[in-house]
Amino acid sequence: MKAIRDNARQKMKKFCRVCKVCDGRVCAGEIPGMGGLGTGASFKNNVSALASLHLNMRLVHDITEPKTAITLLGYELALPVLAAPIGGVAVNMDLGVSEEDYNLSVVGGCLDAGIVGCTGDGVPPVIHEAGLAALTLHHGCGIPFIKPWEGAELDEKLEKARDTGCKAIGMDIDAAGLLTLRRRGRPVAPRTSQQLADIIGKVHAWGIAFILKGLMSPRDASLAVEAGADAVVVSNHGGRALDHTPGTATVLPEVVAAVGGRIPVLADGGVRDGGDILKMLALGADCVLIGRPVSVAAVGGGREGVARYFETLGDQLRQAMVMTGTPDVRDVSPSIIHGLNG
Repeated sequence: MKAIRDNARQKMKKFCRVCKVCDGRVCAGEIPGMGGLGTGASFKNNVSALASLHLNMRLVHDITEPKTAITLLGYELALPVLAAPIGGVAVNMDLGVSEEDYNLSVVGGCLDAGIVGCTGDGVPPVIHEAGLAALTLHHGCGIPFIKPWEGAELDEKLEKARDTGCKAIGMDIDAAGLLTLRRRGRPVAPRTSQQLADIIGKVHAWGIAFILKGLMSPRDASLAVEAGADAVVVSNHGGRALDHTPGTATVLPEVVAAVGGRIPVLADGGVRDGGDILKMLALGADCVLIGRPVSVAAVGGGREGVARYFETLGDQLRQAMVMTGTPDVRDVSPSIIHGLNG
């Protein structure tokens, strides 16, 4: 991993320093790039919210081979992890890596690691086209995410996503405030409950599940459930959509309580190692998404780099589970977090 990170640092030096701790401090406001919007507070809050949680060590038990596999919306995952949808890494940062190769690295590397990757959307068209092509090549073994476009563009892209053979389609509604897209004549917008229900109904008619990403409040999560979403993702778009939001780990328990077990709750934001994965699960998440570190692995090591990164995460997760007396990721006790009761 050190060699992969060193290579990525050379390729990404104009846009990402590949810091030892990826916490948004050095790159605040650097967009395009990997930084957070404005002051970078939302990005930094994601990392600090997880860092403020401490794991209880519990070693009087017989757990030596904890179970890390889950089933999510028809996908069999060796780890409770997905690669988050990040589009335009190659296009927007001029890294000497094509958007096509970047997506093939993420999707293929995830499959090699026994999980699946999500692909992104954006402008120019090559961003979503490269992602969908990678999913098609791998027989739909991944999840395409589409932005909440206005007009006919949304339907057209949903149909293209369907044609990859995927089992689920996501919408990153947390991109709804990107005014840069509107100024470029490609507006995105929030959706009402009824509009969401209509979109979800269309996707369900194809026999495909629907994931709504970018919810940071119990109210929005409840409305998503009522509209028919099959899963929600607690996310602030990696701190790149609205400055000064709380970290996702801060609001995750409230969203989990609002959903009440009716559908899976996923979360992203600031997850950097296996311990962070376990913390999110202890707070109620069924699965987590990881963004920036996967991009670094893909740029620095290609498909092998992505697979190696998730292999490392898996080792860290299993170690954390043994050290906290956690037998199965499908049932993680909140009491492994210091100060929480299970």
